[in-house]
Amino acid sequence: MDIHLIWQQLLEGLRATTWLEYIAVFFGIASVIFSRLENIWVYPTGIVNTTVYIYLSIVAGLYAEAGVNFYYTVMSIVGWVLWAQKKEGEKVLHITRSSRREWLIALAFFASCWLVLWWVLRSYTNSTVPLADGFASAAAYTGMWLMARKKLENWLWWIVTNIASIPLYFIKGFVFTSFQYLVFLVLAVMGYVEWRRKAVKGGSRG
Repeated sequence: MDIHLIWQQLLEGLRATTWLEYIAVFFGIASVIFSRLENIWVYPTGIVNTTVYIYLSIVAGLYAEAGVNFYYTVMSIVGWVLWAQKKEGEKVLHITRSSRREWLIALAFFASCWLVLWWVLRSYTNSTVPLADGFASAAAYTGMWLMARKKLENWLWWIVTNIASIPLYFIKGFVFTSFQYLVFLVLAVMGYVEWRRKAVKGGSRG
C-alpha cells in the first residue's frame, strides 16, 4: 500500500468520523494525560471514553475490544477507589516497580487472556482478525490491571496495546480512532518516563 492511498484513506476516514467517535477520542486522550500526571481524573474521563467504545467496537465487529472496554470501565471504578484512598491525609497507593514475581504473573495473565480471547473470537464470533484483536485486548487487560495498582510497567503494556491497535482500527475504518492510538503511543512513552522518575524501588510495595 503506497503513501498516497493511505493518505486518501485517512481523509475519507476523517470525513466519515461520527461525533460520537470524536467525543470518545477527546476523553480518551484527556484520560491518558491525567494518567501521566498521576491525577485521579484519569478515571472519570476514562469511563466516558470506554463506555462509548463498547458501542463502537460492537458495531465494528471488534468483540474483544468491546469486552476490553467493558473491563476498562469496571477497572476504572476499582482504580478510582484505590487511588482515592488516604491514610492520615496521605495517599495510600504510590507508584512502584514490579518485582520479578509480579512480572511473571503479569506475563502469565497476558498469555492466558490472549489464548482465551483468540479461541472465543475464532470459535464463537464472526471476527475477521481474532489473533490481532485478542492480542491488543490481552495487552490492554494487563495494562489496566497494573495501572489500578500504580505499577510503573503498566505503561509498557499500553505501548504494546497502542502499537497493535493503530493498524487494527485503521483497517476497520475507524481512522480517527487509529490516530488516537498514535497519540496514545506518544503519551505512553512520556508516561513511562514520568512514572519511572517517581517510582519507588522495591518491587511489591504499593
